Amino acid sequence: MNDPLPSRLAQLRCLERMQQRDLARTQRWIAEEERREAERQRGAQARPPAPDWLLELGLNRNGPPVQVHVGQCWNSGKRTRAISRGEALRALAHGIKACGACRPDSELGFLD
Repeated sequence: MNDPLPSRLAQLRCLERMQQRDLARTQRWIAEEERREAERQRGAQARPPAPDWLLELGLNRNGPPVQVHVGQCWNSGKRTRAISRGEALRALAHGIKACGACRPDSELGFLD
């Protein structure tokens, strides 16, 4: 019952081992975060450029397109596909509505 207390040196060595484990864990976290950041950067570099023009499709797969958008339009919705400038002009000429937010008809110089 009268166990002697560990010496100050033993206590400091124990503290040192604990801090080394904490440091090793922190270094692993840093390495993992650096790998994730490098992956995010590779993904951003590999991402294809945003399209210049979008065609918003209707709810029905076989239904007609709904609107033409500028490529970065905030109002384009989820059902879109990239189109060329010529396709955007043809779509507007065939009566597909121009988005009221991004005004692709003005960007394209299309007049009714």
